[in-house]
Amino acid sequence: MQGRNTKRDVRVALVGFGLGGSCFHGPLIAVTPGMKLVTVVTSNEVRGSQARRDYPGIHVATTVEWLWDRAADHDLVVITTPNRVHASLAMAGLTAGLPVVIDKPFARTASEARQVIQMAREKRLPVIPYHNRRWDSELLTLRRLLDEGVLGRISRFEARLERWRPELKGGWRERGAVEEAGGLLYDLGSHLVDQALTLFGPVQGVYAELDQRRAGAETDDEVFLALTHVNGVRSHLWTSSVAAHHGPRMRVLGERGAFVKQHADRQESALRSGKRPTSPDWGRDPPKAWGILTDGAHEESVRSEPGAYQRFYAELVAMLRDGAPPPVAPEDALAGLEIIEAAQRSAAERTVVVLGP
Repeated sequence: MQGRNTKRDVRVALVGFGLGGSCFHGPLIAVTPGMKLVTVVTSNEVRGSQARRDYPGIHVATTVEWLWDRAADHDLVVITTPNRVHASLAMAGLTAGLPVVIDKPFARTASEARQVIQMAREKRLPVIPYHNRRWDSELLTLRRLLDEGVLGRISRFEARLERWRPELKGGWRERGAVEEAGGLLYDLGSHLVDQALTLFGPVQGVYAELDQRRAGAETDDEVFLALTHVNGVRSHLWTSSVAAHHGPRMRVLGERGAFVKQHADRQESALRSGKRPTSPDWGRDPPKAWGILTDGAHEESVRSEPGAYQRFYAELVAMLRDGAPPPVAPEDALAGLEIIEAAQRSAAERTVVVLGP
């Protein structure tokens, strides 16, 4: 870690304490051995008070300049702010000499992502995308089935992250200005694209439908993506804010059978309710929520792997201390942003966009 003491706890500064910082980063950092949350940066007084209650003894800074001036007292900065400043804050953190974690989306554009990655290389510092849904229960379960070969050669991967939020809530995610990088494609779509890439590799063709269904909507609130992977697998991905009935979280078709998982990972709801991943049953599905494996004639219940968002930060500690591989490579986020940009072109032109040389 560029001359820092690798035997002590990794001292973390968390920039932003909205939903992402308070639910998806702070609790995981707090329970990770070898890691300590020492600073939260927020100019919001209510959120600052919440941070002090949740993490007694931390310092709450009201500006990032305070953090950059005291970079030597920290070992890692985590960026979980509105999307428009992800890249600029990441580059400021790298300039201050700190490794950086960036919540999704990694940047607003692939061009911005390349700039961040290039600066990280020049500074010889890691920059890590926060793609926590690689540790969703259903994804880990599917990985196990793929490793076991029970589905045979895969032809189609279907995945959904759907919500029922028929009324606009307001806030920057629903603003139509391009610089905000709002809407579902950047939000939940980033997760779905990353999962498809993680499982089935590079994409050569992208078709997309991006719609604004709610009255007054300025950004996409219903998204469909069809990806053609280089290896021939087709990924069909859906995310929606107007789904009163949710389709299967995952449906995977192979030459020997299919895996279907109706219910989504439970970690998000647990974190939102204030729970932390410290109990032995964290991330575990009850048997009634397990998926099924079928060969067309017979069905059997498939034990779910426990969801494990906490593994992201555990692997990050191993990377910073011991030189282990990063939990997520920045090039993976860049590939995802290239697909997002191709999806935007596809929806605008109503055609398939071909990627690659």
